Amino acid sequence: MALSFLGPIPSRRLMLFITTAGLVLSSEAAFAQTPPPPVSEVVITASRADLLGKAVTASQGAVTKKELELRPVYRVGQLLESVPGLVVTAHSGEGKANQYLIRGFNLDHGTDIANFIDDMPVNRPTNAHGQGYSDVNFMMPQLMQSMDYTKGPYYAAVGDFGAVASTHIHLTNDLPNQVSATVGTLGMRSLFGGGTLQFGEGDTLLGALSLGHLDGPWTHPDDFNRVNAAVRYAKGSDVNGYSVTGMYYKSAGNFTTDQPARAVSEGLIGRYGTLDPSDGSQSERYSLSGHYAVKGDGWTFTGSAYAIHSTMTLWNDFTHFLDDPINGDQEQQDETRDTFGGQAAYGRRLRFGDITSDFTVGLQARYDSNYIDRRHTLHRANLSYCEAEQPTGPAIPFATVNGACNADRVELLDLGPYAENTTRWTGWLRTVLGMREEYYSAKDRSLTFPLSGAGNEALFQPKGSLILGPWYKTEFYASAGRGFHSDDVRGVFGTVAVEGIPTTGGRTPLLAQGTGEEVGLRTDIIPKVKVQLALFQQDFSSELRYNADIGQDQASAPSRRQGVEISAEYRPRSWIELNTDLAFSKARYISNDLAAFGLAGPYIADAPTFIGSFGALVDNLGPWFGGLQWRILGHSPLNDGYQNPQDVGYSEVNVDLGYKVSEKLKVQANIFNLFNQKSDAAAYYYTSRLPGEPADGVAGMQTHPIEPLSGSVTVTAFF
Repeated sequence: MALSFLGPIPSRRLMLFITTAGLVLSSEAAFAQTPPPPVSEVVITASRADLLGKAVTASQGAVTKKELELRPVYRVGQLLESVPGLVVTAHSGEGKANQYLIRGFNLDHGTDIANFIDDMPVNRPTNAHGQGYSDVNFMMPQLMQSMDYTKGPYYAAVGDFGAVASTHIHLTNDLPNQVSATVGTLGMRSLFGGGTLQFGEGDTLLGALSLGHLDGPWTHPDDFNRVNAAVRYAKGSDVNGYSVTGMYYKSAGNFTTDQPARAVSEGLIGRYGTLDPSDGSQSERYSLSGHYAVKGDGWTFTGSAYAIHSTMTLWNDFTHFLDDPINGDQEQQDETRDTFGGQAAYGRRLRFGDITSDFTVGLQARYDSNYIDRRHTLHRANLSYCEAEQPTGPAIPFATVNGACNADRVELLDLGPYAENTTRWTGWLRTVLGMREEYYSAKDRSLTFPLSGAGNEALFQPKGSLILGPWYKTEFYASAGRGFHSDDVRGVFGTVAVEGIPTTGGRTPLLAQGTGEEVGLRTDIIPKVKVQLALFQQDFSSELRYNADIGQDQASAPSRRQGVEISAEYRPRSWIELNTDLAFSKARYISNDLAAFGLAGPYIADAPTFIGSFGALVDNLGPWFGGLQWRILGHSPLNDGYQNPQDVGYSEVNVDLGYKVSEKLKVQANIFNLFNQKSDAAAYYYTSRLPGEPADGVAGMQTHPIEPLSGSVTVTAFF
């Protein structure tokens, strides 16, 4: 770690220290670690579980059902903002994956945050729109029981896309019978119904259905409609039982993507207007998953499997008339994907006098079969030609093949065996050592060009943590490890020959590895206050860089993030909690030859320097309950490689207030953007062209405004 305010702490030296210390100390004990205890086994304050004495790192955490219920959110993805230092925003319509930002990373639609719902991976590698695309719109908040989160590459059971952060949402087995209706401004309407049948001994059958509609403030309304459904059969408990879950989601609507700021200032469109009102989306997803867990005297076994089918179509027009001055640059991106996978883990506890050693060995497997294409469209109608962007000069038109500019058939196989050991040497010393071996195999066959590719890659990932304490309810952590994200195989094998501007940065790796180091503490020493502090550094061998011209992520130069995170919760009374999360970071490219990647400098576009939040949760204040959340996204460079121009970020306050009329009825009001801040939810810098502008277009800011002051009321009846 080389944080300037700490002085140099070389990453290899820290990694070597942690690994050596752990190996020396564990020379008399077998490898070990049982899976982390479920949230139900830890002490609950209000918003987060108390992991003192259990956590692997200073930044690990678990969010309770209470915070998920009380947190005011405009869209379901914002529930993930329960993770300290994470911002979930949007630059298009509601039917698209959110934008994720954490630790100085703009993770686009999910490049380095691995999201899981009931052990099913949400991220989609080699996606039509963005590598690691993570659309959580199929999630129903009423079914969320709790959420665990990690940061950094320090966890053996976390693989692809989890090197920066991961979330693991657990679904409930017992949903109270209920019906709720929501109405609000901006065309917000939704209806939810669900409940649980109890039969036999520990047998439950849960069902839920949700319908929703949202227009938003846009001049051309989103007219976003969705349907969510789920059914779940469970027997026993999470540690000794099994469950089977089916989920379904379908949505369609319009988009207002990021628009040229000059189009607004020149009066071509209003603040909430769009130059292409035919942008939009269609999505469908259904899945079947199962879980099994059993434990015996000193051992545990868990297993899960899933099958997911998903389709997606996006219509986006980012650059307008830059490539096609006649019909515009709208493109249609299609994907049809089948995903199969599962995992199994065996844990055993060994004792050597006062020393306990927990060992876990596991295997995760995932297979994706994916059809992807891109088409040139006008008002969602296919055109017979496409435009190939050139390094200099105008784009060159070429004929489509079966209506597609490019189309690929992709197969991906990801195998991840891992082992992890936790040894408690004394009451104040424990070590966590892990290792993971990733085997990634990919095939890609272009259906529009005579190109194909196939290959595989393996990556060894050592991980380790040294934990000291607790002393006076305080623990200290030092962690280091290696992780990765996979890259889009079309870029790896070069099967999309006509897209993008080539650089000379070398071959795109199949697995882009990253290393991380972190030191920190968590403490309960102050009565009624819990504090976490983490200092981190993280390097990636290949940064994923967004190219608006093709609507895709591309591999770029090596990068480094350094930063500090502080989280605190204060509970002065049993019915209220105050909390804050502050995250400061510095992001830079670190290649010695930035020009080879088309970069003029070390600054990373859209990498925020500060993310903060302040909140309050109130429950059981007589019949009253509610929450307040102040979200802050700091400034960031906009033009990749350059310090300026910069986006100033945004500040938003959301509030909800509820009243329990009786045990069978409650009413809840939500207010979003309470002070009606006129900020941008997302801002970018790239070249686009409006009618009458020079053929080469104009480089400038492209913005997507945050939604204005709005509100909703929800009435829920229990039976």
